[in-house]
Parts: sequence; C-alpha cells; structure tokens
Amino acid sequence: MLRYIVLASILAIALAADDPLSQEFVDKINAKATTWKAGRNFGPHVTMNYVRSLLGVHEDSYKFRLEEKPTLVGYRDDLPEQFDARENWPDCPTIREIRDQGSCGSCWAFGAVEAMSDRVCVHSNATVHFRFSADDLVSCCHTCGFGCNGGFPGMAWRYWVHNGIVSGGNFGSSQGCRPYEIAPCEHHVNGTRPPCNGEEGNTPKCVHTCQESYTKSYKDDKHYGKSSYSVKRNEADIRREIFQNGPVEGAFTVYEDLINYKEGVYQHVEGKMLGGHAIRILGWGTENDTPYWLIANSWNTDWGNNGFFKILRGQDHCGIEGQISAGIPK
Repeated sequence: MLRYIVLASILAIALAADDPLSQEFVDKINAKATTWKAGRNFGPHVTMNYVRSLLGVHEDSYKFRLEEKPTLVGYRDDLPEQFDARENWPDCPTIREIRDQGSCGSCWAFGAVEAMSDRVCVHSNATVHFRFSADDLVSCCHTCGFGCNGGFPGMAWRYWVHNGIVSGGNFGSSQGCRPYEIAPCEHHVNGTRPPCNGEEGNTPKCVHTCQESYTKSYKDDKHYGKSSYSVKRNEADIRREIFQNGPVEGAFTVYEDLINYKEGVYQHVEGKMLGGHAIRILGWGTENDTPYWLIANSWNTDWGNNGFFKILRGQDHCGIEGQISAGIPK
C-alpha cells in the first residue's frame, strides 16, 4: 500500500511539473533560464483554454504577408545601441499604454491598432492623438481572418489603407467612436474583474455607427493609412523602421514558458508550442550582454513586467523577426 502511495505522489509531482500554470513549472523554467526569470502571471482558476484563446495569429498568416519594404542602402547605419520609443516620443501617450484583448484571439488587431495609433502621433510631431479601435478592426475587416478566432496581421494594415479605421479606447472607457466591447477578465485570485474561464469571446458585430456620446459620425471619424508593408527579416531593417517611423507589429510563436515571463530577456527553455501571437515592438537594447527587442503585450498590465517583455534579438528567436508589419499614416 505504501508503495502505491509513493508512486501516486511521484506521479502527482510529475503532472504538476508539466502544468504550464503551476509553480512547479515555474521552478523548472527558473532552473534552466539564464537570461530571464519566470513567475506566476495567472491564478489557479485560469485554464490553458483561456491562455490559448489569447493567441490569435492564424497559422496561415504567412500567406498574407504584405510586400516587403526595400532596404534603403546607406540609411541610418549609426543607430543607437539602446532605443525605447516611450522615451524617444514622450508626448505620444499611446506608446506607453498596455491594452487588454480579453477572451478573444484578437491580438492580430491589437498589435496593429496600437502601432497605428503610435505612428499617427509620431508622424504628426505629437500634435494628433488618435486611438484606433480594435473593436472596429476585429469586427469589420472580413479579409483579415476570423475575428476572435484569429487573423492575419498584414491584412489589418492593408485594411487601414483601403478602408480606414475609426477611434476607440479600452472596454468601458467611453473613448472614441467604438470602444472595445469584450470585457477584460481577472488573471489573479483577487480583483474586481470576472474570472478568466476559457470561454472565447464572440466577435463583435460590425456596425457603422459610433456610440451615442461621440460627436462625430462613423464615416467622418475614419482615419487611413497612406501605405502598408512588411519589413525584411533583418535586425537592422527592423531597427531602422522603428527608429524612423515608430513601433511596428510583430508576430511570433508562443511556447508554454513565455506565459510565465516576469523579467529579463526571454529565451525559450521549457514547454510545448502553443500558437502564434501578435504584439507591438517598441525598441531594442542589450541587458547583461544579451541583445533584446522591447515589446508591449495586450494581456493587461498584470502580465509580465507591467504588460511589457523583452525577447532575444538578432536570431529570429521564435520567429520574432519574420513577420513584421507596418505602414505610414495618411
């Protein structure tokens, strides 16, 4: 009998160590990782179904990459060793913001509208502040994919050029024409939001009207892009693009260890592949001799390092340099 109890205990420990949301899995990561630290970002009530629902870059997105922007020979080879868009454009408040996509695989839309908002500010010398609506993009761009069930980042930028996108802030913010409709949920045990139960949110309906409190019409509120493009899978080209035009949208493969990121420069060390995810890249630097990209996520500020994280730069780690989308505002 004692033998069976011991075997059951060993099996329970082994199963816990394989659960990506367990403390045992966090300990396993920290025993291997040398450039970053893991910790609990999600409470015990959160399920892996919920985490997977956050990864909304469709597996076919590579088929919809935009035409690559040509490398400008001889342009800005003297880029700084460290660059943070938040510091370089301090009068552009959207660059510092972390949004929350809720239980919806709309990261492809969030990465896009966040970078578009930043670029409108950057290209207007901080005179225009316009928060593009993730709600409008995820619900009305039918060529972008499948709404809350995943999409194609490149097509989001093309839609911006050809169709335009209205304004809209976070859920409950009443900002702009179409604020986000899907409520955030509580990653942790204590909090005011409803629990993250793994039920994916339904894609909002595409409506061509603004909320009643907004003074402009839907048509008049639309802002457009002048051009959209992909950036080459080249570290120097990506840095030049950010330095000249502002943050970009990137997409990469998420593994189980990333969901436990807390600080440092992330490198995959443990766990299985979960899916594709889109984010916003703000800059670059080096930490303890490890080069990194500085990234803003869309899982609220209680994830990672206040919503931000760093990932290894220059080696296309997890495909981070292979799907960069961007554009110029009109």
